[in-house]
Amino acid sequence: MSRSAWILGLGMIVGAAGLARAEEIGEVTTAIKILGANHKIVVEAFDDPKVEGVSCFISRARTGGIRGSLGIAEDTSDASINCQQTGPVRFREELRDGEEVFSQRASILFKRIQVVRFRDESRNALVYLTYSDKLIDGSPKNSVSAVVIRDWN
Repeated sequence: MSRSAWILGLGMIVGAAGLARAEEIGEVTTAIKILGANHKIVVEAFDDPKVEGVSCFISRARTGGIRGSLGIAEDTSDASINCQQTGPVRFREELRDGEEVFSQRASILFKRIQVVRFRDESRNALVYLTYSDKLIDGSPKNSVSAVVIRDWN
């Protein structure tokens, strides 16, 4: 691997340090593979690191087979998201529109599934968008979820 690829990979790891971490909730098999892991859809949950009281659930494809078992397969860009208010909402820090709140590797080096957040003040809502990106070419596949902030009494 070239030095520039190592530096890019290290930058991706360091840049992801302040993002939410997901907890795997469950998975279903979508295709059985004779060798290696099966193809799956995985459901994960994470809490917004800057907004107390908001949790998101993301489902995404995970490629199996020998390459998937070795961690070198590229997952498809299919993902879906649903976010909910799970308690009183409190902003821990100032929010920036389009700020990345979650990122998960979808290939060995250059592709990620990510979630970004937008604040819609006129509707008192937070909007979460999931999509995939790739160093060279991203994907238009995406999913969006909105959380209307309500009193939690």
